[in-house]
Amino acid sequence: MKEKDLEVLEQEETLEEETQDKAPRGRKPRRKQEKDRKEQPKEKSEFEERVVNINHVAKVVKGGRRYRFTAVVVVGNHKGRVGVGKGTAIEIPDAINKAVEDAKKNLINVAIVEGTIPHRAMGVYGGSKVMLRPAPGGTGVVAGGAVRAVVELAGIENIVTKSLGSPTSVNVVKATLSGLKGLRTIEQAAALRGKTAEELRG
Repeated sequence: MKEKDLEVLEQEETLEEETQDKAPRGRKPRRKQEKDRKEQPKEKSEFEERVVNINHVAKVVKGGRRYRFTAVVVVGNHKGRVGVGKGTAIEIPDAINKAVEDAKKNLINVAIVEGTIPHRAMGVYGGSKVMLRPAPGGTGVVAGGAVRAVVELAGIENIVTKSLGSPTSVNVVKATLSGLKGLRTIEQAAALRGKTAEELRG
């Protein structure tokens, strides 16, 4: 083979290698994009979430039935902030994400004194009633599944609860939130009445 032909072949091979190494303008190679995506750290939220209930629902339309999933999620930061949300979507993960966003819009502040609630309370929602009682240190959380999720995410460490009436998860959770929402510390109660905490203590 002639020297001229050899030079042409070497030039063609060099061009091919350069073309493979280069990516299209304005775009990163696909593998690099996937690597960058994996390396991006996820933002850690201060709120923890717990799925209380997932239900399969159907909507009857002209063409037949449309099936979707409904999720009920409780979120809280273990520091006196807790909320519940509901989300509906075709896929379960999407329904949970919608419920989490809804719960963060409905957060309430819970009065907590030395790891327990300041006084007794009764929460009512629909046909459900939830009784809440303060407990001394070491008691722990005495509660069922739905109520436990709410009080633990709120940051309550010692409490005794009892669920009465309808056992529907959504109603029980909302009844628990209703009871927690009505809690007041002695300082808060005194401020509402225009008195001091010492005057209320007698």
